[in-house]
Amino acid sequence: QVQFVESGGDLAQPGGSLRLSCAASGSISTLYKMGWYRQAPGKQRELVASVTLYGTTDYVDSVKGRFTISRDNAKNTVWLQMNSLKLEDTAVYYCNAPGRLTDWGQGTQVTVSS
Repeated sequence: QVQFVESGGDLAQPGGSLRLSCAASGSISTLYKMGWYRQAPGKQRELVASVTLYGTTDYVDSVKGRFTISRDNAKNTVWLQMNSLKLEDTAVYYCNAPGRLTDWGQGTQVTVSS
């Protein structure tokens, strides 16, 4: 099964930007939907953004207008551009395939703090 390695997390100030990357160990061309999830301390993991093979995107309301998900099937990579970061965006971010979940990767820590 495909495994994912997330990177790009860092400490950022409120209002700042980060770009997360997700590298897949195999082809994502067969995965109709790819998504970014996050898990904040003491909270359940939630799907925050998804993108289909055809480029259709969907976002949870809390990130709409601030985050942008994209994928490159040739590079087996998914990105999450995060702008106008807020304190509540602090979490560990993971990528996976909604509807066809595989083992979770290590995730990448995003900390938004002044």
